[in-house]
Amino acid sequence: MQKDGEEGTGAPVATGHEVIQSYLRTLDSSPGVYRMLNAKSEVLYVGKARNLKARVSNYARPSGHSGRIARMISETASMMFLTTRTEMEALLLEQNLIKQLKPRYNVLLRDDKSFPNILIGKEHAFPQIKKHRGKRSEKGSYFGPFASAGAVNRTLNQLQKVFLLRNCSDAMFESRTRPCLLFQIKRCSAPCVGRVTPEQYAAQVSDAERFLQGKSTEVQAQLAGQMAAASEAMEFERAAALRDRIRALTQVQSAQGINPRGVAEADVIALHLEGGQACVQVFFIRANQSWGNRDFYPRTGSGAEESEILEAFVAQFYDDKEPPRLILLSHPVENEDLVAAALAERAGRKVELAVPQRGEKAELVENAARNARESLARRMAEGAAQSKLLIGLADAFDLDAPPRRIEVYDNAHIQGSDAVGGMIVAGPDGFDKGQYRKFNIKGAAGKAGDDFGMMKEVLTRRFERLLKEDPERKTDAWPDLLLIDGGAGQVSAVGEIMAELGVEDIPYIGVAKGIDRDAGKEEFHRPGEPPFALQRNDPVLYFVQRLRDEAHRWANGAHRAKRAKAVSATPLDDVPGVGAARKRALLAHFGSAKAVSRAGVADLMAVDGISEAMAQVIHDFFHDR
Repeated sequence: MQKDGEEGTGAPVATGHEVIQSYLRTLDSSPGVYRMLNAKSEVLYVGKARNLKARVSNYARPSGHSGRIARMISETASMMFLTTRTEMEALLLEQNLIKQLKPRYNVLLRDDKSFPNILIGKEHAFPQIKKHRGKRSEKGSYFGPFASAGAVNRTLNQLQKVFLLRNCSDAMFESRTRPCLLFQIKRCSAPCVGRVTPEQYAAQVSDAERFLQGKSTEVQAQLAGQMAAASEAMEFERAAALRDRIRALTQVQSAQGINPRGVAEADVIALHLEGGQACVQVFFIRANQSWGNRDFYPRTGSGAEESEILEAFVAQFYDDKEPPRLILLSHPVENEDLVAAALAERAGRKVELAVPQRGEKAELVENAARNARESLARRMAEGAAQSKLLIGLADAFDLDAPPRRIEVYDNAHIQGSDAVGGMIVAGPDGFDKGQYRKFNIKGAAGKAGDDFGMMKEVLTRRFERLLKEDPERKTDAWPDLLLIDGGAGQVSAVGEIMAELGVEDIPYIGVAKGIDRDAGKEEFHRPGEPPFALQRNDPVLYFVQRLRDEAHRWANGAHRAKRAKAVSATPLDDVPGVGAARKRALLAHFGSAKAVSRAGVADLMAVDGISEAMAQVIHDFFHDR
């Protein structure tokens, strides 16, 4: 059931608790979600309620509210309601709407990226160990989450030293005729060329899985026993190799830092709130091992309390992640039972929320809280310095105000091949990597190596989308300043395209290396004005250099990735119905895409996973061409 507020026609729109009071006549005690809107119909707040009428009646009171709630009520001109069957449905709907609408007075988790895992595959006789991110669609054993790609890479690096498992792709494995470099440096047992038996490799895989399950003491004792036996048998080379593996295992354990004995599986979540800013630290404990930590800086909804911030964070954080069995918190959350029930339903098992007061669990929470406090202090100090730089930038470039969103553009290509445009974003909080974008150049300008044409294409695509999605500029997606890597020619090209799009109020500046093409001698170009420079020791100059270099790094990285993909591409990529698994099977069987193109239907059917119909499709694809 949906009920909308009405706006007047011409007269000032009424706002405040009296407007909210008018909705009580038509509301019942159903659970549901409510939205509070201002006079411009912008959503101010999204909330859930076990009893909509009771919750709205609280807002209708003229006094007794916190400063934050009083401000929100004073701006409310209308409300919208959506009833649900249960309060849990209301909680899930509330979090979905918050992520979609991003209301000003709601707590919002702005960084919700997935976390990497370690995967030991089970689709091959000699399983591969590798980093995995995203949906768990591959068959195998998953271990995680890890806090970052760096944490996974460090652990994988040490695990290869200890357990000698391969990390090469199946196609590479099948094509080897002699051991690779990893065998020479004792990082792999070379199962590809038979240097280890299937039984021996299976034992190595089992040891690695036991270690990742927290049974490191057993594995270490087993290796020590093997080393002693090898030494007694005067197999000194093997004993030395086992000694090196034990040392590597010890390094893995020491690198993990905190390894709680009494907590097998938990996420430790601690909040520190100061000056209206919040930092949440999350530590991942799996198999009695710490697999890293990550800090988050949720938007606090213009002054929410700790319990509300932490509840919103937990609900949004696990929206697309599987929760552990235990979540240790620094503060109690509102509606603890409801949040735990929602997480349990998502996980398909019991999930417990706890605020420990003593013992090892309390020490884990205190450690996370200390990290949150220190991280927020560093961020606030960096923010103050960043604000000073933005003020200096506004003065140097004659801007009306310090920019809140700077977009920096650069192109990358090699004589027109694999052309890519890159956009980075910076603002008061530094680089906003979640807003970075790359543009595969599609027009003729890319093939011709025309930098001006490429910049026109990138900006056209960028601003046409902005004009389509947010023509009234209600969101913060619109930039306050454009920095272009280039001189007068690039600035002229930008001016043309911005005029064509009717977006002529956003300042843009070209950053060109000076006559000697030296860092520190940059020239800045503005439309219709002579170029100018800044003093070599000006902090604003260093700031602009960092922005330009970051855009250059981002564009070049996108270009390298595109080039690498093109190098590894085969005609099989274009065959309908041939995905990654069938491509691997065909290459492993025939050795090359060229050999696949020459094969007959009967030969193609000999490959695992290729039916007669699929074989006919592959055969027709190459022979019709």
